[in-house]
Amino acid sequence: MVLSVKLVDVVGRQFPGDIHSLHFSNELKKDLRKALLEWFENNGRHDIPWKLKENGSRPNKGEQLSVYKIWVAEVMLQQTQLQVVLPFWNKWMKAFPSIISFANADEQEVLLHWQGLGYYSRARRFHAAAKIITKTNRSSVFTEPVVWPQDLESWLALPGIGRTTANSILSSAFDAPFPLLDGNVKRVLSRLIASPQPTKDCLKDLWVLSENLLDRDNSRNFNQGLMDLGAKVCRPSNPKCSICPWHFSCLAYSFDNPAIFPVKPEKKELPFEVVGIGVVLNQDGYVLIDQRLNNGLLGGMWEFPGGKQEKSEAIQETIVRELQEELGIEVAVEQFLISLNHSYTHKKIRFEVYLCKWIHGEPKPLASQKVLWVKPSALCKYPFPAANAKMIKALLEFLQ
Repeated sequence: MVLSVKLVDVVGRQFPGDIHSLHFSNELKKDLRKALLEWFENNGRHDIPWKLKENGSRPNKGEQLSVYKIWVAEVMLQQTQLQVVLPFWNKWMKAFPSIISFANADEQEVLLHWQGLGYYSRARRFHAAAKIITKTNRSSVFTEPVVWPQDLESWLALPGIGRTTANSILSSAFDAPFPLLDGNVKRVLSRLIASPQPTKDCLKDLWVLSENLLDRDNSRNFNQGLMDLGAKVCRPSNPKCSICPWHFSCLAYSFDNPAIFPVKPEKKELPFEVVGIGVVLNQDGYVLIDQRLNNGLLGGMWEFPGGKQEKSEAIQETIVRELQEELGIEVAVEQFLISLNHSYTHKKIRFEVYLCKWIHGEPKPLASQKVLWVKPSALCKYPFPAANAKMIKALLEFLQ
C-alpha cells in the first residue's frame, strides 16, 4: 500500500519546518500505521534469528520471545550494524547459550568473545547487568531467569541500558507498546517531517513523534517495520523513495533531494596522534603484553605496550621512554614490524610498531592491571583490540 495523503494533512509550519509546530491528524497517523504494517508483511526482514521463536517461526501477537537472545543482540547493535552483528551473535549464543552461563563466565572469556565488536565497555556493563539479573532470580536450574522485568524503570536501572535499548527489548520480547529511536528510525522520522535540525539536537521531539506514530496494538511489528524501512528503503544515501509506503506523506520527499535530511552537524576535525608500540621479546622467545585498566578506553583488553609520541621525539625514543614509564623495563628498539592507521570516535591514531629486545628490569604493571610473558602462539587466548590483532598477525608472520 502507498499512501495518497496530501501534504496539507501535515499543517502548521514553513518548509523546511519546525518540529514543534508539526501536527499529524489522527486519520493520517492511522493511515501511516496501516501502510507501514502492510509494507513490513511483504518486505520486512523476517529472518532475524532473535526475532523468531525457537522453531524458527514468527511470533504471534503478544507472544513472548527469548529476552536473553534479544538483549544480547541489542547490546551488540548499540554501535554496530546488523550484518556485522549476526556472526558475532551466533558465536556468542554457542558460547553462552543462557543468561546463567553468561553471568557465570569469566570476564576475560567474555571480552575474548566480544573481540572485534569494539566498544568493549558494552561487554563489561552487559556482564555486570547479567549478574544482577541472575542474582535477583537466584536460580541456576533454569536456562533463563523465571522472571524478567517488564517495566522500563527496571531495565534502565541495569548497567549499560539506555532508553533505546530498554524500549527495544520490551517491544521485541514482549510486544509491549514502547517506541524506538535507533539510527534507522531517527533518519526515517527526520525525513518524514523534514527536520531542519541534526538528530542529536532534537532527540526529545523525535521521541515524542515516535511515540505518537506507534501502533500500540501491534508495536513489535510496527517498530520492526520502521527499522526495516530505514535499513532497506530510507537509506542514508540514495533512498528508494518511489517504493516507500510513506513517500506521499514525507516532507523530505517534497524537496528535490530528500537525502539532505537528516541535516548533518558540522564536522569537526578529529585530533591525530602517533603511537609507538614495542613488541618485546625475551631470550626465550616469549612476548610481553599488558592488560589495560578497566576504567578507560578498551578497559580489560590486552595490548602490546607503548604510548603517544611527543613533539620532536623519534618514534624509537618514544617506545624506549614509554616502556620505561609504564613497565619499568629497559629495551633496545630493533626491527620495524608494521605501521597502521586506526580511527576511534574521538581521535585518529597511527601505530608505529617495532620489535624490541628486553635488556633489563622486571616488568611491572605501573599503568595497567597486569603484565605477562606469553608464547606468541598463545596470544589468541587473550582478548585484544582490533588494531593489536593486526600487530599479532605481523608478528607471527615475521617469526615464521
